[in-house]
Amino acid sequence: MAVDTNELIDLVTRRVLATLDAPEGVPADCAGCTGSCVTRCPARVASVVSSGASRLSSRGDAAATPRHLARFIDHTLLKPDATATEVDRLCDEAGEYGFAAVCVNPTWVRRCAERLRGTDVAVASVVGFPFGTSVPEVKAMEARRAVRDGAREIDMVINIGALKSGDLALVREDIAKVSDACHEAGALNKVIIEAALLTDEEKVVASRLARQARADYVKTSTGYASGGATVYDVALMREAVGPHMGIKAAGGIRSADDVEKMIAAGATRIGASAGVRIVTGTAAPAGGTGAKDGKGSE
Repeated sequence: MAVDTNELIDLVTRRVLATLDAPEGVPADCAGCTGSCVTRCPARVASVVSSGASRLSSRGDAAATPRHLARFIDHTLLKPDATATEVDRLCDEAGEYGFAAVCVNPTWVRRCAERLRGTDVAVASVVGFPFGTSVPEVKAMEARRAVRDGAREIDMVINIGALKSGDLALVREDIAKVSDACHEAGALNKVIIEAALLTDEEKVVASRLARQARADYVKTSTGYASGGATVYDVALMREAVGPHMGIKAAGGIRSADDVEKMIAAGATRIGASAGVRIVTGTAAPAGGTGAKDGKGSE
């Protein structure tokens, strides 16, 4: 029997939220309601999805679609053996195609910031990457250093083990310290929950903790786990955080069709190493960073 994805996501989300504390006066099965329930508030959901027409603009002229997607994409190179030449090429591609940001390991932030000076492309870097096992103070220090070097966005990995152990206070503190370090300098904090390692309940809890800790985005994956972004997870995360928080889908996104599906599910940013291929509909230039997929490349 065919299953309606929206109904399934809504059912899972409401059951998970019902296990958490419901706000006073709100029925248990609507705990955490933000008015974005796909079955109970369809009109508001439609408004959120179209709120920005930009989120669905890629459904117009097919020939123009890929270029319209570029501004959603963080052009990414996180493999440990990335070279200076590859990092420079990443920046040049980002400027040429109009990507939202480049996302690199901390050691390359200053180089990217200098190369992208005068462009609209932001520099993003990672903290506690890829396993999230650093202590909160170290993650905050990493974030401050990356911001000083020129990063305007930080993608941090949560303490996955603490989440799975039920130590939610530690997870919240972990995120809050990095959020504070970012916001004091006007940078954004994106929280990677590594969805492939979590149950549906844990995905919702992690997303809500990120919102409570004043993060700007919640993100699906590092690219190092057994799985990457899925439409289901993006939609589940959107239900958990409501219509206003950013959601970054990353991991295994390699085509314009993948991007469109993630945006339709609620993603507002995409992490991909295949950005050039996505916006041009062809393979990246020989040796281009966008042609290299695999661990650490999202």
